[in-house]
Amino acid sequence: MQLADGLGAVSREEWDSLAANAGLFMRHDWLALLEESGCAVAETGWQPLPLQTFSADHLAGAAPLYLKRHSRGEYVFDWAWAEAWQRAGLDYYPKLLLASPFTPVAGRRLLGQGEAPAMLMNGMRQLVEEHSLSSAHVLFPAEDELAMLAEAGWLVRHGVQFHWLNQGYADMDAFLASLTRDKRKKIRQERRKVADAGITVRALRGAEIGPADWRFFERCYRQTYLEHLSTPYLNAAFFEAVGVRMGEHNVLFIASRHGHPIAASWCLRDGNVLYGRYWGALETVDCLHFELCYYAGIDYAIREGLTCFEGGAQGEHKLARGFQPVRTGSAHWIAEPRFRAAIADWLARERQAVGDYREQLFLHSAYKTSCAGG
Repeated sequence: MQLADGLGAVSREEWDSLAANAGLFMRHDWLALLEESGCAVAETGWQPLPLQTFSADHLAGAAPLYLKRHSRGEYVFDWAWAEAWQRAGLDYYPKLLLASPFTPVAGRRLLGQGEAPAMLMNGMRQLVEEHSLSSAHVLFPAEDELAMLAEAGWLVRHGVQFHWLNQGYADMDAFLASLTRDKRKKIRQERRKVADAGITVRALRGAEIGPADWRFFERCYRQTYLEHLSTPYLNAAFFEAVGVRMGEHNVLFIASRHGHPIAASWCLRDGNVLYGRYWGALETVDCLHFELCYYAGIDYAIREGLTCFEGGAQGEHKLARGFQPVRTGSAHWIAEPRFRAAIADWLARERQAVGDYREQLFLHSAYKTSCAGG
């Protein structure tokens, strides 16, 4: 078991061979780009410490670990836990985190076959003990990984996201026809407001997105954070490189008024899934957020025959726009026994509440017919 000093110290080929079925956001290029651009580094509270296991001098298992000094950019909120530690006169930070930074997308986290996932899991617990850390956290793991972690005594937490699922729609009108009358009417009204404001939206993919387009998107993205009085997670250096490194995975929707761009949203495409990431606008236009962040993505997914559009974390308002509630999970190793018992009790009640909440959401589905999932 060995910790590396960032992804740059790990073989790209060996890492990606383990991450072949783990999705875009666990690949070496994505994780390394976040480091190289200065977004996920020690200075921003994300110290990268990739955990590795070896067999006959070859990488057998790997996990993107981070020593975190805050809880920002995780999308699984443990602020209350940190406050409880502080009230007790103890340090919650730094903590150990296994995740794809700033990315609330589920997928494999413990990379490798055979005994490698269990070795990585046990290695995280060992690091917590050896370095007197408060806790270790695995965010958005695959379902079988979550089950393995739970079996090993990790505390399981559930959440809800909203995903749009393609039912083989021929076009946008076919999708709208599957919705209840009031939801269909609402979406058409919202899209009409954008069109009546003189807004047109174009979708660019891969090489179609030029440097000027990335600079424009970064400006829009930064503006949104400024308006919310917060600091953006990603920087200009990241967007300068993401077009090259991520290539055809990138999809950019740009909204223009009379040929002048005023807003944009950025998605990433991996296999048959479109992932909504960020958006921003330089002008305020009623319903433009819905158009760029939801309807443009749905329209694109239908045209391209994609099976799913994940619109990002949270957002109950997505339900009325054709997205469906999907359960997410995370796993947590709490070192201190008293805190562990208290959090376990709290999580048991939260899981029940989340389950009830999700069932209620299905009752308010935008579709004419709907049934709750697992």
